[in-house]
Amino acid sequence: MTNTSKTIVFFGTDDFSAAALRHLIEADYTIAAVVTQPDRKRGRGQQLQKPAVKVLAEAHHISIWQPASLLDIAKDLRALQPVAGVLSSFGRIIPADILKLFEPGIINVHPSLLPAYRGPTPIESTILQGDSHAGVSIMQLVEAMDAGPVYAQTSYPLDGTETQAELYDRLSVYGGALLVQHLPRILNHTLQPTPQDDTKATYTKLLTKADATPDPSQWTADALARKVRAHNVFPKTKLTVLGQLVVVTAAHVGDDRADGLIVQCKDDTTLVIDTLIGPSGKTMSADDFIRGYGQTT
Repeated sequence: MTNTSKTIVFFGTDDFSAAALRHLIEADYTIAAVVTQPDRKRGRGQQLQKPAVKVLAEAHHISIWQPASLLDIAKDLRALQPVAGVLSSFGRIIPADILKLFEPGIINVHPSLLPAYRGPTPIESTILQGDSHAGVSIMQLVEAMDAGPVYAQTSYPLDGTETQAELYDRLSVYGGALLVQHLPRILNHTLQPTPQDDTKATYTKLLTKADATPDPSQWTADALARKVRAHNVFPKTKLTVLGQLVVVTAAHVGDDRADGLIVQCKDDTTLVIDTLIGPSGKTMSADDFIRGYGQTT
């Protein structure tokens, strides 16, 4: 069942949110407008790049709003009344004056099993903590961060090899499918959300470039291997090996007899580097790096 009678305003920015928007489009929902962040300069050339959601909206001839402040579009949102709001990985706090314009509120696709991992980096935190499952929650936005009641959740089993990029891709598909599965009943008020247990809430932090340079003496090899996977897109993991600062792109835990390109870690554990980005910016195997830079003595 698909409810196409209610107009939707979609809030989102990156590839994760583009997956949710794509599901809505394919389910024939009427998208009145897509609200996204301004185009930004990225990469070495600092070229202006469009958000992934904007690219998708343009391809489907959907109106695009990129306000400097969300309050700037309050009048436009009122003109669309009644309107439903859907948000996924938008990257901005929604002011209370905007939240109250939507019925039944703004519906958020959040990539964790709430109340676990509220905040900006739930996927990274799931990998970093070594959880056996990840998940997605469909919830109603409130002023407090990710604290709104939950309409539905789905769990995704992990095998312990997932990287940040891989889990983003997989959960974006799960999230989009879960959204369109339950959205009709949310919009017609036959599915009521369940309040979260705030006593069980955990919180994540915004990652910065400072998180890219861990001290191995403060990390076990197992935790550091998880960090390599959890931060492989941003902020990455940089370690000094053979006197060179490199970006580690894949690694595993070794035993006492481990050889190759190794890093000694906390509690006498050993991290074995498999692949890396060398000082030249080239991705290479650990063996190629050793041949190029030589063994330490």
